[in-house]
Parts: sequence; C-alpha cells; structure tokens
Amino acid sequence: QVHLEESGGGLVQSGGSLTLSCAASERTHTMGWFRQAPGKEREFVAGLTWPSGGSRYADSVKGRFTISRDVAKNTVSLQMNGLKPEDTAVYYCAAKINRALVSYLSSADYYEYWGQGTQVTVSS
Repeated sequence: QVHLEESGGGLVQSGGSLTLSCAASERTHTMGWFRQAPGKEREFVAGLTWPSGGSRYADSVKGRFTISRDVAKNTVSLQMNGLKPEDTAVYYCAAKINRALVSYLSSADYYEYWGQGTQVTVSS
C-alpha cells in the first residue's frame, strides 16, 4: 500500500508562513490536504490531481494556501501564507492512485491513503 509521510509542521505567529510536505512511497495521481482542529471534524483544505493539473481549495484558505507537486521528489507541498489562529490543526496528507475530477478533490471519502498528520499551531 501507499505510505504517506507529512513534515513541516510547527509553531508560528499569526501572519507567518509554513510549508508542509507529503512524501509518497508509491506513485499516485491524486493528493490532498485535510485538517482537524481540537473538537472539530476533519475538513478539506486543498487537493491536486495530475497530469491534468486540476486543483481545488477550501474557501477559507483561497489566496493564502498553495498546493503543488514536485515530480522528482515524489512529494506534494502545501505553502501556507498569512496564517491565522483558526488555521491551528493537525494537517493530514491524503492520496489516491488514480486521477480524479476536480470536483471530487474535496471529499475525504474519495481518498484511499492517509498520513499520520503534522501539527500546525498559530499563535495570536
């Protein structure tokens, strides 16, 4: 099965930036990021599918977060700018072997594999 490993989480001040990375042990064509804050349900953040290059973002992060792919390193990254305290959560990488329609990227049930998560804490 596909093993996913997230990295890059940490503690930052409000307005700061962080970049998360997710390394996949096997080839995939769809990857996304979800997050779960204390006492809250898991929510979609961003997703990417290739080779079409289609992407999708949650309204709450549009204009602040960017998802991208590094083919050589077999990883996807989530660049997070203008971080807010409400962004504090455990961020999970998710993947699916097959390509996907952009409209499906926001559905957690669509993904097959999940990482263990990396903590992002934004102080006020």
